[in-house]
Amino acid sequence: MTSRSYVVEEQNRLNNYAIEPKMYVDQNPGFGFTEYAEKLNGRLAMIGFVALIAIEVFTGHGAIAWLTIL
Repeated sequence: MTSRSYVVEEQNRLNNYAIEPKMYVDQNPGFGFTEYAEKLNGRLAMIGFVALIAIEVFTGHGAIAWLTIL
């Protein structure tokens, strides 16, 4: 077996599934304003905004009307 990006078995059959990805541990702290947290917050805000527009389209009431009903 060699260090190529593929493995050949004993009978010269190609074995693509023998190589596992290299694992690593991220040493950066996961608290505070990290890049991941900012991306996640932005994506959740976009989902919420689209959901708010969809609710307004389907019900005919805006966000203010929903807040006054409660």
